[in-house]
Amino acid sequence: MSTYVYGITASSHAALPEGMGGVGDPPRPVRVLKAGELAAVVSDAPEDLRPKRRELLAHQNVLGEIGAAGVVLPMRFGSVAPDDDAVTGVLAERADHYKERLRALDGRVEYNVKANHIEEAVLHHVMAGNPEIRALAESNRQAGGGSYDDKLRLGEMVAAAVKAKEAEDAAALQRVLEPAADAVSVGPESTGWLSNVSFLVERATAENFLAAVEQVRQDMPHLEVRLNGPLPPYSFVEPGPAEPAGTTAGGADAGAG
Repeated sequence: MSTYVYGITASSHAALPEGMGGVGDPPRPVRVLKAGELAAVVSDAPEDLRPKRRELLAHQNVLGEIGAAGVVLPMRFGSVAPDDDAVTGVLAERADHYKERLRALDGRVEYNVKANHIEEAVLHHVMAGNPEIRALAESNRQAGGGSYDDKLRLGEMVAAAVKAKEAEDAAALQRVLEPAADAVSVGPESTGWLSNVSFLVERATAENFLAAVEQVRQDMPHLEVRLNGPLPPYSFVEPGPAEPAGTTAGGADAGAG
């Protein structure tokens, strides 16, 4: 049977609660595989695993239990290795890397920030900041809406200005938040978000990062800013001893929330 991997810890990490269950129905018993100074928290992998809410929560709950007792390198939901030997083999092969990551992530959590424009507010910004667009819009209005070509030209100008504003605001948001974080990971572009960035933040000083997010919301009211965290630092772990099977959630979306 293949092996489902939740995360990597030091072999000296506190023991798991007895009888702890993970993914699957019924939940597969969670166990620990050790290789030198490292350990992987695993279970047998269920067949036909899918990212349903119950399974996502099970994955997240296991990581929560591990993380409460010390640093863990979280694997993304759906990470499956061929067998236990494959897991311990990779732990041994990449021991230096994983030990460095455990040191780097100790006491740190991930916050994911997504942002997009509030349409009416950004259109106001675009109109206010572009005299050419304002002039064409007024000309069209006076002409009873304007010709087809003039309407098309106005639409293209507005779309280009909004796109430029998206890039400008994404850079500004990251520039403001970056000083309050130890590291930054830019997520994949997704429809509807002009910015999707994860920040590695020291748990003890997370209030400084949260204050910076609130300042962004005040200073850039034309943005909808969505904050998710604290999370296990998914975006700051290099490839693990297992490959995600099927559809997985990326970065901060690897949780169940």
